[in-house]
Amino acid sequence: MSRLLTYLACALGLGVLAWGCLTLARTRPLDPAFVRLSPAEIARLPLVVRMDPPLGSEHAALTYNAQPFRLNRHLGDDLNGIGGLNSDRGDPVHAAAQGRVVYAGTPGPGWGKMIILAHRLASPSGPQVVQTVYAHLEEILIQPGQIVTRGEKIGTVGTGGGQYLAHLHFEIRRGPYVNPSVGYADAPLNRLSPEVFLQQHRGAPATQLNPAPRP
Repeated sequence: MSRLLTYLACALGLGVLAWGCLTLARTRPLDPAFVRLSPAEIARLPLVVRMDPPLGSEHAALTYNAQPFRLNRHLGDDLNGIGGLNSDRGDPVHAAAQGRVVYAGTPGPGWGKMIILAHRLASPSGPQVVQTVYAHLEEILIQPGQIVTRGEKIGTVGTGGGQYLAHLHFEIRRGPYVNPSVGYADAPLNRLSPEVFLQQHRGAPATQLNPAPRP
């Protein structure tokens, strides 16, 4: 009898433990570090044919780069309006290229509101995925899963919830992993120089400033 009671107690304990684990799995927020675009999702990403700066005009007129890529371990560019201080707060932020919204939210302290767009690049070795990141936003004007066009207004310049003077933190990332991650690191990780990348993939003469065709 005592052995039977022991077995029943063990079974009950395992059941409670399993229920607890399932409950924890349902309530614990998803760790974005493990979100990866599937091959089918990559195949459906819009193909990039042209890229423009996300702030100012198609040539980034009336803007400047206050903290370039890798300065002070920085993983992106900090773009500002030429007025300085908070004069650019609320200015429109544009999609640098046609893409799909794979993240839109507030990932954690230091970031404020963030948007991540995923794009597909053609290459001889097969499709490549790049992501453009727009952070410290005042407003998010798009929804996850939405397809946006180059130059479309997707948000506005903010202060990261009052943590900084107004500016746009802009990154270019390579690869299919969707992770807000960090803005500073000793190594560049999967980040690329936004300024160089936009120049390499502008896809139009310097004199061509037309907006993207509207669907």
